[in-house]
Amino acid sequence: MNAPRIALVTGANQGLGRAFVEGLAARMRPDDLVLLTGRSRQRVADAAAEVAQLPGTRSRIQGRVLDVTETEAIEALAGELQSQYGGVDVVISNAVARVLPEESQSVRADEFIDVSNTATHTILRSFGPLLRPGGRLLVVASSLGTLGHLDARLHHLFDGASLDQVEYAVESWRSAIHQRTAEEAGWPRWLNVPSKVAQVAAVRAVAAERRAHDLATGTLIASVCPGMVDTATSRPWFSDYSQAQSPSEAAQAVLDLAFAEHVDPALYGELIRFGNALPWYDGTPPVEQDRILTP
Repeated sequence: MNAPRIALVTGANQGLGRAFVEGLAARMRPDDLVLLTGRSRQRVADAAAEVAQLPGTRSRIQGRVLDVTETEAIEALAGELQSQYGGVDVVISNAVARVLPEESQSVRADEFIDVSNTATHTILRSFGPLLRPGGRLLVVASSLGTLGHLDARLHHLFDGASLDQVEYAVESWRSAIHQRTAEEAGWPRWLNVPSKVAQVAAVRAVAAERRAHDLATGTLIASVCPGMVDTATSRPWFSDYSQAQSPSEAAQAVLDLAFAEHVDPALYGELIRFGNALPWYDGTPPVEQDRILTP
């Protein structure tokens, strides 16, 4: 008899994260376990209870309070899962800090970077070693995560970088924001661009070290772009929602990756959108006056 599979989703009590949990719970076996995490104890408990009652749910559901800005909390959860289950099978890193167009990007920088980048680094370090053969570790990013969206002066910070080097670049960016030297160094005012590039670069760094072993065991580490999604986080940034997907629709392509029988070497370590790898060097720096949230 196969051992129960363990899946974890961060930022999962609403929107796209909630859709990931619902999709995992519908596709996994009755003995499998899906961990739904978020910062609010009540919202996590309510969401877990609601998903458990859905007609399509097959697996077990547990809600766990997890603030991804607390590095020790991520590490503690990884240690718990290692001790209790011996590893994990699916990790979807989805937490995001909501920023409104009218808010100051620099004022919100610390929270945004902590949630999107520092947490990503910790999840990669903590859960990468826990992945069982055939496992999946997917970091939700966006098509803005390709290197070409950054000023060419910054490319060397992320291209071919190790995870430590990506982390150093992110902290240098954070310092430049506080010192008000970021723009003259080439960093865009809009936080989402360097943050997404750094997320994808962090995934690429970890994947480069593990590629041969993971491909031999059918394991996938990648970043994913779900496309345009109608959520409370993204809605303030869009003027046209005619092409937007619902969270459940957007989750399907990502879940297909999680349950794919084989790993395509061309997708390993890459930024994947709708089953295709986006070229790392593509993109152009966006115009600051036109800060549209690109899917």
